[in-house]
Amino acid sequence: MRVCGVELKGGEAIISLLSYEGETFNVPECRKVSFSVSQSATAEAIRDFHFAFHKLMQDYKVDEIVIIEREQKGKLAGSATSFKLEAAIQLGDLPVTLLSPVTIKEQNKRNPPQVDFDSLDLKRVQQGAFEAAFAQQNRRIFGKA
Repeated sequence: MRVCGVELKGGEAIISLLSYEGETFNVPECRKVSFSVSQSATAEAIRDFHFAFHKLMQDYKVDEIVIIEREQKGKLAGSATSFKLEAAIQLGDLPVTLLSPVTIKEQNKRNPPQVDFDSLDLKRVQQGAFEAAFAQQNRRIFGKA
């Protein structure tokens, strides 16, 4: 099963792919680390993001998308653009799961990755997306999803 972890920050969707096959986790190569939307007020920009994101998911045969949940109100609330990007992701054909940062932290504490993040071929900005994908894979393996 291949999962794409997504962390939405401002007008950017940072992604990390993670697959689980035959008792092994694998971080596949990906041509894109993040998607940026500068003009989120225009419908065309959101459509372009939707097309590019879902084309990437199709090309890499992703089975599920997991998004790190953001606060809707208050000091730590996500931006309006990030919620537009979330909606564009959810409108695709793939199943989308929202995981809270607390759930991700608890799941990864219970079943930590057996490898150090720095040894993976990922950029530092992808750590949140990777942790979300890893937590979702473990929830699937251990029946919590």
